[in-house]
Amino acid sequence: MFKTGFIAINGKANVGKSTLTNRLVGEKVSIVSWKAHTTRDNILGIVNGEDYQAIFIDTPGLHTAKNKLDKYMMKSARQAMNDVDLMLYVIDSDARPDEYDIEFVKMHADREYPLIVVLNKEDKAGPEKILNLIDMMKDIDGVKAIIPISAIRGDNVDHLLEEIVKYLPEGEAIYDRDEVSDKDLAFMMREIVREKTLRLLDKEVPYGIGVSLQKFRKREGKDIYDIEGTIYCEKENHKGIIIGKNGSMLKKISTYSRQDIEDMLGTQVCLKLWVKVKPDWREDVSTLEKLGYSTKNNQ
Repeated sequence: MFKTGFIAINGKANVGKSTLTNRLVGEKVSIVSWKAHTTRDNILGIVNGEDYQAIFIDTPGLHTAKNKLDKYMMKSARQAMNDVDLMLYVIDSDARPDEYDIEFVKMHADREYPLIVVLNKEDKAGPEKILNLIDMMKDIDGVKAIIPISAIRGDNVDHLLEEIVKYLPEGEAIYDRDEVSDKDLAFMMREIVREKTLRLLDKEVPYGIGVSLQKFRKREGKDIYDIEGTIYCEKENHKGIIIGKNGSMLKKISTYSRQDIEDMLGTQVCLKLWVKVKPDWREDVSTLEKLGYSTKNNQ
């Protein structure tokens, strides 16, 4: 019997949803950063087993919408809760859950789909915190399993996948068996550049960074791709920080991005990046559309 289904990975911002998606899939399909609200779209990560296909939806972290981009992100999170076959709710087990976590689990545990609570970062939390969390969640009706894991180390993720497959419905594979994501290469490359920018800048620039691609072309007769892109920021001083002294930071961003893109494409890449100031771009519909964030019906 073959099983297939959609699994929403939900939870508050920065609890490790993207890291878990990448760990399950075994590929970088979702960007990973320690900044909150890194994920801006529902990203499908596809895991193909011998007798199953599990399709994971990594949602933006749940938070209060403050601008049009935030509204887009929250709409994406809400859409991921519709028509799924299973939900994972991820909690940072090293940070005590608040009333929101408990209420969310209670609200969604009695839906049509099964719900599994994932206690991430168990390597940091320690046994006492984990046991307290299990006690807190075990009496909520409808919770099918409570599984402690470390997504970053991979601890107990195999057991989580086994539990997930148990609840998948019978059905045919939806995607080709060699696919790991439904996103196109341009999307993945933009996300890689955004990840490197966020990681290298840490707290120097807020997360108001977007990336567009102007060129993605294979050289005629050569196994080399020429890629050109623009990093958008909201303030002039942010532009200076992203570029760095004598272009040093932008060079680092380009180098690390190129390495990941070459790994993804399996060939040589020539990557050129520019930085452009676009004040309040997260409120500008045309810029959001250009960067791949559809704002239609998102008011």
